[in-house]
Amino acid sequence: MEYIYAALLLHKTGKTVDEAHVKKVLEAAGTHVEEGRVKALLAALEGVDIDEAVKSAAPVAVAAAPAAHAPAAHKEEKKPEKKEEDAAAGLGSLFG
Repeated sequence: MEYIYAALLLHKTGKTVDEAHVKKVLEAAGTHVEEGRVKALLAALEGVDIDEAVKSAAPVAVAAAPAAHAPAAHKEEKKPEKKEEDAAAGLGSLFG
């Protein structure tokens, strides 16, 4: 995922998304850079309009966000209230 983030960051800042720049971003972030993954990323991005890809993905991410952060339904358990009469009736049964 960090490889994709590096490419998006470079694109957003107007830098060329190439092998040298992706490596620099990843190294600056303290990530171990794998040459094969960098090359695979660049091959996958070849011919892709990143702006269009982000636009087409945005509605899905926005629609999924509320569901991901929706609070769980909070069930409040009601405990039966004990009345003094209930306690007295219990004691009365002891003495018959």
